[in-house]
Amino acid sequence: MEWFEPRNFKEWRNRTFGLRAFLLTLLFAGLFFSELRFDWVERALGDYLVKTNAARPESGTIWDIGHRKLTAEKTLEKIITARMSSRREAQDAATLAQIAENISDTTGGVMFSPDHFKSLYLRMPPAIAHEIFDPLELLRVFNDKRWDRTYFEKTGPDLTVYLLDRENRVLHQLEVSSDLLYQLNQQEVARTGTLDTLVKFENRSYPADRFFAALEDLPEEARRNILPQPEVLLKTPGRISRVGISDEVAAGFVELGFEFESGDQRSIIFLQGRDWAVWMLRAGLAGKDLPVDRFNP
Repeated sequence: MEWFEPRNFKEWRNRTFGLRAFLLTLLFAGLFFSELRFDWVERALGDYLVKTNAARPESGTIWDIGHRKLTAEKTLEKIITARMSSRREAQDAATLAQIAENISDTTGGVMFSPDHFKSLYLRMPPAIAHEIFDPLELLRVFNDKRWDRTYFEKTGPDLTVYLLDRENRVLHQLEVSSDLLYQLNQQEVARTGTLDTLVKFENRSYPADRFFAALEDLPEEARRNILPQPEVLLKTPGRISRVGISDEVAAGFVELGFEFESGDQRSIIFLQGRDWAVWMLRAGLAGKDLPVDRFNP
């Protein structure tokens, strides 16, 4: 083989078009076209990467993208599962208070049929139901064929209810305050027993006649805010023997316990009264003549 540089054109031509150069060019051309036809280089490289994949570190842009994608998929799955669970619990709720508890900013609102909303409305105490929506107006809207669905969503601590038509136009918007939700959440069925067994009414129980005498001396507005649902007491069998007044305030309400006697049975009914009105009542029970304006909300 001649390793020195060609000295003239003839040597350049002989080396360029000689047998050795032709065979070398043919070899590279064969390799090139066989790669195009059979992809043997990619296959060999792929087989090598597969065999050594377990030993290679998980680093690089592709791995980082894959890790982020996997993390995002898991997070999204958790969010979707939580939303579905919360919405399912909200749809199974029996009261507006339970619906509000299962709705949050992350889960979004829930949709109900008009029949479902009507059943929720009828379960509420009349005083609270009337404050949320007038029953005559509800009757008119319910018989209006435009009402197609009801949407509930949380707005801070309150609950907003939208009565919608088929095109999602708002027919009515109802605002259920956190105070009303608290009242609904505190509705408790009659409990067997006496006021003496409850620490929250200790030293704050009064005979029924004394309670109603003090109640009678209050303005009408105060009486309505102390007993917004007297129908509950009227439906309970027996007579009221004592009334307990809690000393704790929650969301602007104070709990009252009414002890009933029916034969040998003793039971307690719990109601919620506005704190300012209950303080007026307690002042009257204590024999204090306090100005009404002091207790106005």
